[in-house]
Amino acid sequence: MTGAELILMFASGFLAATILPIASEAVLASFSSSASTGDLAVLIAVATVGNVLGALLNWWIGGWLTHWQEKRWFPIKARSLERASKVFNRWGQPSLLLAWTPFLGDPLTFVAGLLRVPIVPFLIYVTIGKVVRYVLVAGLASEWL
Repeated sequence: MTGAELILMFASGFLAATILPIASEAVLASFSSSASTGDLAVLIAVATVGNVLGALLNWWIGGWLTHWQEKRWFPIKARSLERASKVFNRWGQPSLLLAWTPFLGDPLTFVAGLLRVPIVPFLIYVTIGKVVRYVLVAGLASEWL
């Protein structure tokens, strides 16, 4: 495993957790197909750390934006925020286990920041979901590719 591969894995994991359409699973799968068991564990760890940090950026931006929610130009109307709050509160913090899912995960972590979900439960749930996803992707890729 080279340093460049690890940097690419981290960067793809981080960027995939933002609104950019990056598929970190594809990068992990391509590296997993030829990785040793030890390298596979490192790849999963690097991908997870990058992806969780990207989700944390979404959470932070969501929390930061709430300072301006009373402004007329604020992009999310009070009614929409109230509706998102009700939905999120209905499913609770464990819904953050789904932060890895395409199309749902990025907005979910953003809304968690808007709703001021505490950082410790946020990190626990998001990390669990992302680790499980990367373990499954790496395992399947190393078996099938």
